[in-house]
Amino acid sequence: MNLLQSMKMAWKSISGSKVRAFLTMLGIIIGVSSVITLVSVGQGTTSQITAQLEGLGTDLLTVSIMGRGSSSSLTLEEAMDLADLEGVANVSPVISGSVTAKKGTTNDSLSVEGITPSYEEVQDFHIQAGRYIVDLDNSFRMKVALIGTEAAATFFGTENPVNQTLQLNGVSFKIVGLLESKGSSLTASNDNKLLIPISTAERFLRSPGVRSITVQVEDTNQIDRVKSQLEAALDKKFLNADNAYNIFNSQEMLDTLNSTTQMLSLALGGIAGISLLVGGIGIMNIMLVSVSERTREIGVRKAIGAKQRDILTQFLVESIALSGFGGLVGIGLGYGANALIGQYSELSTNVSAPVVAFSFGFSLFIGVVFGVIPAYKAAKLRPIYALRTD
Repeated sequence: MNLLQSMKMAWKSISGSKVRAFLTMLGIIIGVSSVITLVSVGQGTTSQITAQLEGLGTDLLTVSIMGRGSSSSLTLEEAMDLADLEGVANVSPVISGSVTAKKGTTNDSLSVEGITPSYEEVQDFHIQAGRYIVDLDNSFRMKVALIGTEAAATFFGTENPVNQTLQLNGVSFKIVGLLESKGSSLTASNDNKLLIPISTAERFLRSPGVRSITVQVEDTNQIDRVKSQLEAALDKKFLNADNAYNIFNSQEMLDTLNSTTQMLSLALGGIAGISLLVGGIGIMNIMLVSVSERTREIGVRKAIGAKQRDILTQFLVESIALSGFGGLVGIGLGYGANALIGQYSELSTNVSAPVVAFSFGFSLFIGVVFGVIPAYKAAKLRPIYALRTD
């Protein structure tokens, strides 16, 4: 008996008891779809967070000064002097706060950042209309601002906001530039904020001193050395005070995140894989029952010349067919579940071909492993005893 005949007989046996076949495949279906869904959600979330971290820039170091008061901050000059350290390409000090913005009858709360002209290059945040903040604005504490696209739509609708005024805490600021759309970062929207000169921000936001500096390194290979130099300079400033500052390296967090999420994806896949093992046990049980029910059929086939390998092949093919069909249905459900998750939730999914291939291949492997015992039992039946069975 050739393989094609074995496949026809397996199909006939499966189609003859559709409900039992479906229940047998259910464990495989749930297992495959769970593996695809859980691993895809894990990978999609990882990709989303990784993209946001990479958007921060892997060549950037962010210095955050802790504490309060002028003694727990850097002056603007001290912050800009960090650019003189070896390996530093540029620095961008920032003073942050929030204001109540008003235009006509429209009111809204906006985040505000006081910046220097270097902010454009360091943060890779450009304008699409108007001009950027320049040194002259900081020298004379000009009340000018750059506005994000979301804030511009809120206060000016479809009008061009450039050269228009906006009331910030009751003070008029002239909009001199419209920022490009940047989307959201890990903490907030980059499109719903204002950028003003840092010297203006110190007085306007009543926040003397700089507590946040983004440092851009010339080469990512020098980032550890630059970090050490920053630590030395800040230790000298704050006299080695504990918790006086923190230096955030996005590359370190990115490496840690990748390591953690890989372990998490493996764990999720392993948990879902348990369903596949349970499904395999279900296939083995049903196949053992099938061998018992078809003992006389096996005896007749052996009596007319079927060999042990023919019987073994028949039941093994049937077991693989059950797991294979279950795997295909599980793949379909996995894709469907990912589509629904992507559409109706904020979770990001990323269905990868290797995960799908592994899930289907593992389901076939389960069919082989758990189908061997029933198939071997059927192949070893002696014809005379099989024919005596009612």
